Amino acid sequence: SCSLGDPIEIHKRKLFLWFSHLPREEKQFGGYFSHETMHVDPLIVERKASDRAGPLFSPFRAQNLSSSSVTIEQLFEPTDRTAGRGVNVLLYGAVGTGKSTVFRKLVLDWCAGTTLNHFKLLIPFSCEDLSQMSKATSLRDLVSKKYLHLRKHPILCGEGDQTKDVLFLFNGMEKMNLDFRIGATELCSDPNETLPPSVIVVNLLRKYLLPEASILVTTRLSALDRVPEKYVSHYAQICGFMDPDRQRAYFTSRLLQDSVGTTRKQEAESLMELLYLNLQRKSQLAAACLLPSYCWLTCATLHCLHFTDATSPVRTLTSIYTSFLRLNFGGEVLGSGTGTNVPIQEHHSSLMLYVVRTLGKLAFDGVTKKRTSFSEKELEQWVGGKTKTDEELRQLAMFRTDVLDFFLAPCVNHGQRLSTELSQQEEKQYVFAIHGMQEYLAALYVVLGENKSVLEKLTKQVSLVIGQASEDVNALVNILSKFIPLRLFAVFNLLKLFPNLYEKFSSRNKGTIARTLVSEMFRSEDSYNEDVLDQIEQSLLGVHGPRPKQYSEGPPFELYPIFMGGLLHYGNRVLLQQLGCEIQSITVSQITSVLRKYLVRELSKPQPPEELMDLLVLLYEFQNPRLTAEVLTSIRSICLTNVRMTALKCFILSSVLSFCSYSLQELNLSSCLLTHDMVQMLQPAFRHTRSLNLQFNNLGPESCIILRDLLLDPNSSVRSLQLCDNPLQESGVLTLMEALPENKTLIHLSLMHTGLGDKGALELAQRLQHHPLQELNVAYNNIGDNAALALVDACREHPSIHTVHLYLNPLSDAGKQSLAHSNRQVKVLASVTEGSDISENWHPILSVIRENASSWDRSRVTQQLKVFLRDLEWGRQQQPNLWKKLHFRRVEIGVRKILQILEKDSP
Repeated sequence: SCSLGDPIEIHKRKLFLWFSHLPREEKQFGGYFSHETMHVDPLIVERKASDRAGPLFSPFRAQNLSSSSVTIEQLFEPTDRTAGRGVNVLLYGAVGTGKSTVFRKLVLDWCAGTTLNHFKLLIPFSCEDLSQMSKATSLRDLVSKKYLHLRKHPILCGEGDQTKDVLFLFNGMEKMNLDFRIGATELCSDPNETLPPSVIVVNLLRKYLLPEASILVTTRLSALDRVPEKYVSHYAQICGFMDPDRQRAYFTSRLLQDSVGTTRKQEAESLMELLYLNLQRKSQLAAACLLPSYCWLTCATLHCLHFTDATSPVRTLTSIYTSFLRLNFGGEVLGSGTGTNVPIQEHHSSLMLYVVRTLGKLAFDGVTKKRTSFSEKELEQWVGGKTKTDEELRQLAMFRTDVLDFFLAPCVNHGQRLSTELSQQEEKQYVFAIHGMQEYLAALYVVLGENKSVLEKLTKQVSLVIGQASEDVNALVNILSKFIPLRLFAVFNLLKLFPNLYEKFSSRNKGTIARTLVSEMFRSEDSYNEDVLDQIEQSLLGVHGPRPKQYSEGPPFELYPIFMGGLLHYGNRVLLQQLGCEIQSITVSQITSVLRKYLVRELSKPQPPEELMDLLVLLYEFQNPRLTAEVLTSIRSICLTNVRMTALKCFILSSVLSFCSYSLQELNLSSCLLTHDMVQMLQPAFRHTRSLNLQFNNLGPESCIILRDLLLDPNSSVRSLQLCDNPLQESGVLTLMEALPENKTLIHLSLMHTGLGDKGALELAQRLQHHPLQELNVAYNNIGDNAALALVDACREHPSIHTVHLYLNPLSDAGKQSLAHSNRQVKVLASVTEGSDISENWHPILSVIRENASSWDRSRVTQQLKVFLRDLEWGRQQQPNLWKKLHFRRVEIGVRKILQILEKDSP
């Protein structure tokens, strides 16, 4: 074994440390991933030189490719070497297929000794780094500059056949300008000769420099022909995840890795099952997930939607999509890719900006016209339809080859690609690989101000020219003002006004963006759709069961305005600036100023719960505390009833409300499927709420500990607490009662149908004495006569309680009469009758039963309603007054209607 001082051992240790470093985008998954646990090998297929750029087989028939699939190790088997020369392997593939990941994993596996062991030395280079080097250097200096520990190693001296044990790796060849023409690139066989890096790489591939060394080059499709065929031993195409099993393995490694807790593991497993079912359907998602990059985006989105908790870092949907683009296109420029002597970097045209101006414009047009699919003719029109110069045509060719298929995919219909089913008359349709990407690019197109009018564009160009020459213009005016007539002097002053004129157009454009954002946010036709987070989840997991009715004519684009807000956040603007898409701070300030006015005005109108949830998501994505506080000041009540709350929605609600310093009048979270963990996350939001409605959820005894602490908190302002239809049980209610002696704010408490029982009612009666409660609802709680009378007696002696709800409890006739004839200062709602008279509170009692009958125990409610009918019939018979008899009959009809509803809904 080699000693620790061996340069190759040092090289392995350092390489392992460098290549084990995960990009910061991976930290959002919790930081528990490693390359070993999360890596899934993409499909790699060896291609003949003649068909290397030919079409792939159908991605839904991966078995056709599996027979010719290879591993990187097989491509470098020693038996493949001929005439003592090393092997040159060209590994190519589209953007997002996993070239860089395979490259990184190959280096790590060699360092660990699990692959390519017959190579003593593996030397990786980034072609992007090499292309940035301006000085000429030798191969040995190039290696020692990056790997100082190999500076004096004899294996690279070029003597004998030592270099047969060396493997050079070059990642991203499309970033370099390689030219194999003898007239352009001189020959070199000396590793100590000083040459430009591109010349060194060319001579390595020619086998003129260190011919025994093997080489692996990764590249995109557009640069495939830069290396002449005679210098390539093997062409290998990386095809991504061409079958659902590879996709499932990837999702399993990502979503199940950290499932330590039982509940978390069960949720992750059920999530995986739904995802796999959607992939097996050969859905549009399955088509997108052929690219591992889109598997990453899907995982990141699902992780955010389902595994956000109180300790999670702030993750927004916009930041996930922006990080996704930075991972795939970070810092790239769009070059001509012609193989000439002009370096690609000299063009300085941001690839991402090119995407925005072409595909972003297409996406914006689709959102505007509520369309998701586009024909080939439309693509031709939008993408490069107006190119003029040869340079633009070359850039367009590179864009089409490398980037277009990353964003657009053939439309999938009923599990088949339309291209296999189209008739001669029909046209092939394309969609954005993931629906959210269309909305993201459309939002980026708008926020960058690319949808300017012709006048605005012209004014900007003139303004820039005048602005650049402003000093010269001022100097010229000062000199000539003494000699020229006043008319010409006025012309010079007019020219100086152009920058101000442009500023007016510019501020008008920012107002247009804000108005667009608000109009898209509050579309009346979209207000009946599910909230945007549920829509995202359905797009990834599919819709199981009956599809919800959509009231809008076309597909909802409710993520589009949310992305517009999220793109204005500083963190996303920093990432976009790295991509060459700069959003100026003054632009954000102007948009925010206009947006604040529009949001405050729109929120003065009542909004459906789903629309209100979307607004909270927008404010969360924006991450602007001042704007959030000012907008929420105009909202006194937040009603999210029937919105399916998730951990992420609770995190968003709590985060947004934490920006407010005032008390919310009402927070209605009834029928939201809340659990204990969600209530724990929402506790800070509850503290500043006066009326808290948590009815019809799934809160058990453990949640009462949180609610007790809430009532004991001196900063809490809760005046009304509604917990109807939660399985709190006696133990939970007793825990809640511990707060009553010290709490001084609660005046309305609803514990209807919470499993209170006699013991809970008696305990409640003892703790009421010094509490300022005014109304108490303990209906439908299996409370008997004695406990009910004790509770009502305690309420009679209480100075402020005026109403007690006791209906739907198993009270005897004698018990009801005792309660009815008690102190009239305390209103007791126990039955629709009071002896031989109708109770004056019959209407609120029946209203509550009618609203909740379908969710309660039908047999129990039916039994109670029959008792009401019996009491009503007996009372009507006792009444001589015809008017009162008719009144009894009216109440009876109401009770029978509820009974009919129960019988109709029963299975």
